[in-house]
Amino acid sequence: MSWGTELWDQFDNLEKHTQWGIDILEKYIKFVKERTEIELSYAKQLRNLAKKYQPKKNSKEEEEYRYTACKAFLSTLNEMNDYAGQHEVISENMTSNITVELARYVQELKQERKSYFHDGRKAQQHIEICWKQLESSKRRFERDCKEADRAQQYFEKMDADINVTKADVEKARQQAQMRHQMAEDSKADYSSTLQKFNHEQHEYYHTHIPNIFQKIQEMEERRIVRIGESMKTYAEVDRQVIPIIGKCLDEIVKAAESIDQKNDSQLVIEAYKSGFEPPGDIEFEDYTQPMKRTVSDNSLSNSRGEGKPELKFGGKSKGKLWPFIKKNKLMSLLTSPHQPPPPPPASASPSAVPNGPQSPKQQKEPLSHRFNEFMTSKPKIHCFRSLKRGACLCPQGATPEDFSNLPPEQRRKKLQQKVDELNKEIQKEMDQRDAITKMKDVYLKNPQMGDPASLDHKLTEVSQNIEKLRLEAQKFEAWLAEVEGRLPARSEQARRQSGMFDAQNPATVNSCAQDRESSPDGSYTEEQSQEGEGKVLATDFDDEFDEEEPLPAIGTCKALYTFEGQNEGTISVVEGETLYVIEEDKGDGWTRIRRNEDEEGYVPTSYVEVYLDKNAKGAKTYI
Repeated sequence: MSWGTELWDQFDNLEKHTQWGIDILEKYIKFVKERTEIELSYAKQLRNLAKKYQPKKNSKEEEEYRYTACKAFLSTLNEMNDYAGQHEVISENMTSNITVELARYVQELKQERKSYFHDGRKAQQHIEICWKQLESSKRRFERDCKEADRAQQYFEKMDADINVTKADVEKARQQAQMRHQMAEDSKADYSSTLQKFNHEQHEYYHTHIPNIFQKIQEMEERRIVRIGESMKTYAEVDRQVIPIIGKCLDEIVKAAESIDQKNDSQLVIEAYKSGFEPPGDIEFEDYTQPMKRTVSDNSLSNSRGEGKPELKFGGKSKGKLWPFIKKNKLMSLLTSPHQPPPPPPASASPSAVPNGPQSPKQQKEPLSHRFNEFMTSKPKIHCFRSLKRGACLCPQGATPEDFSNLPPEQRRKKLQQKVDELNKEIQKEMDQRDAITKMKDVYLKNPQMGDPASLDHKLTEVSQNIEKLRLEAQKFEAWLAEVEGRLPARSEQARRQSGMFDAQNPATVNSCAQDRESSPDGSYTEEQSQEGEGKVLATDFDDEFDEEEPLPAIGTCKALYTFEGQNEGTISVVEGETLYVIEEDKGDGWTRIRRNEDEEGYVPTSYVEVYLDKNAKGAKTYI
């Protein structure tokens, strides 16, 4: 059915209908556009969600992703990124294939519709003009006919009147003839105009309007087909990503199936295994025989020799800080005082400067308390030879360079990881050195490409970096070898004893950071060893620290102000007093000095004026 023949008189309704069709198309475009925005927003939210739960670099979370369950979760997060990417693909394809194309088509459709209805209005205007011409000709013909009748009647009247002159009668006759002629002319013009109008009207209703309406009908049908095709494209865009989304979901299922609970359990063992042996049975100690008190191998003493005499705390001849050194030298040798040094006094009363709280006295604890503390505390083992090397010279809360604060197994892993990292850095520097060397050879063969001498500085710098990294790697390899038992170290019995002592007395001997947490000034008092009661056995560590020689003096110093050393590890000085310098300021604001053979400690560097001996080799730090 054709609109041109069936709807020849519905020009205005067709105009409204075609405008409604364009509105429907624009509404569909708006719908698709909003769908693309939803897809983009959904994809963005999915990506943000995946990013939110990604492990942070250089954090504890990154270590947790060694477990298979966490790896599966990480795979899920990665697949969610790909999943979000497919929604972005949906948005892009809908925008390019539907929104953009339909927007362009709507503009073309509007132009086409405008031209068709412009032609229709032009045809309407033409037929209206023809109709007006016909009406004008018809009215003129009617008017002329009436004038001719009146002129004829007037002539007949004049002709019948005997009183009218012949001239007047002749004049009336001529007027009647003229009017009659005019009526004939109007009749001919009206007839011609009528024929022309009928022809134009036939052309309008049977040719022009049908053609225009037919074109409008074809345009509207194309619009309907186009919106149908767009709906198919809408579905196909979704259908195209379904296989990839299915793969994402399959990968998530695969990751979930890869979870191995046994492997995760083994990783827990590797992560927290200390390497210590469980403590043995504690033997019965017979208090009914105080002079023959038995000591088990795993008690708080050393059983290297049954015949060795027991040492008492209260004796003045051997006033040791149990069980390692005499006269409170260990902690004074470990570090300088914990808190920063006080500023120089602004007045003559430097005693008003606060020196921090004094270290709390360590009190004797019952054996049951120590055993409970041992069972609940985190076991740690410490190498006192590494302490003597200065491994624990670290600020509070920092990790020792040789990881001596960790259990053996964990320490071995950390050292191995550090060695691997250093080897990678060495290899990287060596590759860079080889590249520079090759470039230098190219410059030597082809001087126009560059100056070979310009690479010498860079080559030297890289070589120095390699040497530094190798020394650093050797240091960590030595510590690793000691942990693994490849180098001679202390005996296994001493290892067990120190580990047992650490576990049972965490407040007395621990890592550098833990010592400072338990005591504000990071040291121990000599009164502790003098006030304590009980018995200890001499160990290898006693001999080791007993045999150490006092540090040589590297200069002298003069006290600028009076300083009252209230904290452990410090020494009091009087203004104007001259003392020996045995260790320079290491950057922490403290200088180590000696008054006599038995009196030495730290004072704030700003309180003394130091005169170093130029021939002195410098102080060594014995820990």
